[in-house]
Amino acid sequence: MRILDSYILKPIVATFLGCLFVFIFLYMISDILGRLDEILRNHIGILFIYQYYASYFPVIFTQTSPIAILLATIYTYGKLNRNNELIAMRCGGLSLWQLSAPILITGTILSIAIFFINEKYVPQAQAQAEKMKNRLAGEKEAASKEEIIHNLTFYGLENRLFFVNSFDTKNNIMKGITILEHSQRQNLTAKIVAAKALYKDTAWTFYEFTKFYFDNYGQVTNDTFYSEEQILAITETPKDFLQQRKRPELMTITQLEDYIWRLKKSSATAAVRNLSVDLYNWYAASVSCLILILAGIPFSFAIRRRANIFSSFGACIALSFLYYILTAVSLALGKSGILFPFAAAWIIPAVFFAASIRAITKAS
Repeated sequence: MRILDSYILKPIVATFLGCLFVFIFLYMISDILGRLDEILRNHIGILFIYQYYASYFPVIFTQTSPIAILLATIYTYGKLNRNNELIAMRCGGLSLWQLSAPILITGTILSIAIFFINEKYVPQAQAQAEKMKNRLAGEKEAASKEEIIHNLTFYGLENRLFFVNSFDTKNNIMKGITILEHSQRQNLTAKIVAAKALYKDTAWTFYEFTKFYFDNYGQVTNDTFYSEEQILAITETPKDFLQQRKRPELMTITQLEDYIWRLKKSSATAAVRNLSVDLYNWYAASVSCLILILAGIPFSFAIRRRANIFSSFGACIALSFLYYILTAVSLALGKSGILFPFAAAWIIPAVFFAASIRAITKAS
């Protein structure tokens, strides 16, 4: 590493860590104050509060890091510009791209780290934090470990849609089952009703099984089938049913991709579109650090007279607010079907990236 790179990088890292600490501290304080009545009413101890925020740390880190690194970029380069150090460096033959190299490398490393944390730790942290929130709210811990799931809906393979009144996850027993079978054009072809189903020896056995068949006009035919006990060729296992119950933010990328694949087999168009937007946004959110850094560099070089923390903070808030608001709008358009899922997740990062590259190149 060159001496100049180290000279630029040290204040960036120091400012980033300082901002990150402040953001996490403010988040914890505001959250504790919002839950203070629950904490006092349920006699929650300091140790439990520490464990709760420690488990939630990966989520807080991934959410606050992009803003913290943007603020560090604007403040550090703005201060260098105010002190005419950037002018001296450019007179020495360095371009703006060369001066920006330390922060761009840092942003790339941070983006990779955020992607890794999102994939490996955030789903578990979200799940653990939700369990502990039940304790903060005064609910029994056992409630978060329920063995019976009620009102389960599941999109299965071969265009099957499951409705289950209750699912005993310990004994692998479903009760109150309705299964709708559809054609590739989403026309209802059959309806299965059963009082109970038991998963044993890699197969589902249905009890009090009735299957109704429908014609092309949606009318029940005369081929209704009834059996006291019927083994049905369903490829889904109890683990698959439990996986469906997870929200996208509690899944890893692999789990979410598998979920989308199953929904595609069932032709659940709206659900596939929404989850595809979430999947592509998972990748796009990981590079938000690098995108915001690129967007902040032209602002940093433009700051001359007032490179204090307040002007830097104002520029940081404006940039991050614009970026995340436009991203939210784009994702909403994607989930409503106006934009393709990939475009909905990547169009705003792409626009910010192109505009930032152009601004830096023009300033060079």
